[in-house]
Amino acid sequence: MKNLFLTVVCGLSLACNAIASDPKPANVLFIMIDDLRPELGAYGSTAVKSPNIDSLASEAVLFANAYVNVPVCGASRASMMSGIRPTEKRFVGYQARIDEDAKGAETLFGYLKKQGYYSESIGKILHFSEDSKADWSTPPWNPTGKIKRIGHRNYQSAENIASFLKNRVGPAYEAADVPDNHYFDGMIADQALASLESASERDQPFFMAVGFLKPHLPFTVPLRYWDLYNEADINLASNPLMPMGAPRQAIHSWGELRKFDGIPKAPHPVPDAMAKKLVHGYLASVSYSDAQVGKLLAKLEQLNLDDNTIVIVAGDHGFSLGEHGLWVKHSPFDVATRTPLIVKLPTALTETSTMGRLLGSTLSESTLSKSTLSKRDEPTPILNPGVGVAEGLVEFVDIFPTVLELLGKPMLPQLQGDSFVSQLLDSSAPGKAAVFPRWHAADVIKTDRYAMTEWFDQRGQVTARMLFDHLNDPSESVNLAEHKGYESLVTELHEQLIVLRESR
Repeated sequence: MKNLFLTVVCGLSLACNAIASDPKPANVLFIMIDDLRPELGAYGSTAVKSPNIDSLASEAVLFANAYVNVPVCGASRASMMSGIRPTEKRFVGYQARIDEDAKGAETLFGYLKKQGYYSESIGKILHFSEDSKADWSTPPWNPTGKIKRIGHRNYQSAENIASFLKNRVGPAYEAADVPDNHYFDGMIADQALASLESASERDQPFFMAVGFLKPHLPFTVPLRYWDLYNEADINLASNPLMPMGAPRQAIHSWGELRKFDGIPKAPHPVPDAMAKKLVHGYLASVSYSDAQVGKLLAKLEQLNLDDNTIVIVAGDHGFSLGEHGLWVKHSPFDVATRTPLIVKLPTALTETSTMGRLLGSTLSESTLSKSTLSKRDEPTPILNPGVGVAEGLVEFVDIFPTVLELLGKPMLPQLQGDSFVSQLLDSSAPGKAAVFPRWHAADVIKTDRYAMTEWFDQRGQVTARMLFDHLNDPSESVNLAEHKGYESLVTELHEQLIVLRESR
């Protein structure tokens, strides 16, 4: 559990008890966006247009160093919604299921349902809608296209539909001049808006999980989002080569992209002209999902639900756009494991919020707290609790316990993460000493400065290793694992990885 000043801990406990007994306990709107790397204005990107999420972030805590535990959708979501870490045999790939990989485990939504919440899934939350289906208060809702045989591709162009039906292959991007709700994410937004209306009339707190599909491949969006970008202005990855000294295990063939029309077969790279199209499609897809998020936030405010609703926006993993010569996810690199995480507490802890009054009162009564970033010994005040940029490390197994602490609900023995409520109350509070993503045979330890990946064989022996200094090499271009002078650091990080592997 992260360090938290004693006065705040005591006050927060009282606050949480009050929240739990309040006749109107806080709601949770959990918004998950597929394949979203930190390509948002709020995260410093100048390439993308994401005004709605950026606006939310300005009233929330933005976690600058949030890491998933598996860089693939099914396993990442299953781990997050169960609060259980992945292993070599649990939560491995995109087809991972909680009800198969962790039988008997509580899900976040199922546990809150038992605590009196109306839990609802709209769009893509778990990879399989049937996974832990009984834990929801109502069957998960997913959009359906007019032509079922094209599945998640959801093409709108007659030409692309005909091509796919004939050849079972289609383009990796499309921009049709259609309304938002002709594509799936617009349909998901419409359903979520209707569900919020219903929630406002129901005398019951809700946990509403809304999952948007874009920017998952194919990058299919309404034309108006494509037209937000000028392809000539789009830059390609500045680090398109494998890191110096990287082992062969770090290379993958990005097969998820290669199955689309116009993409070269392995091992050939994507030509620059096609790469620009793909980045264009990714950016347009982010803007499309951002617009849908904006609709939900506006509806929340219109219905006066924002006063008592925690809003969480998260990706399910990162995404490579040509960095290291790779595309999509499926790797232990930082670009695949780091993703956005933004948490807004009700009305930014103002006096108009039931929950905000309690937490705000707690902080005012504790008066002053020492800032961990202060160079002086005297205490400094916490400014604007619930708003800011949290640089401290967090990982997605921490989300489950954080929600429970915010809602004042009992913790569960199965949870393997730690609550980051301390960082929500004070964004300068320290995060974890390390976080631990993994991918297939590779385990990663990420500290504030370093990231080390080790590949293990079936006997538990290390077969390859990468070490990056994120302070001096944030793009991960030089593998330091075998460099002279790093032996003791490698040993120290390896020992921490072994402890983690043996404890999960």
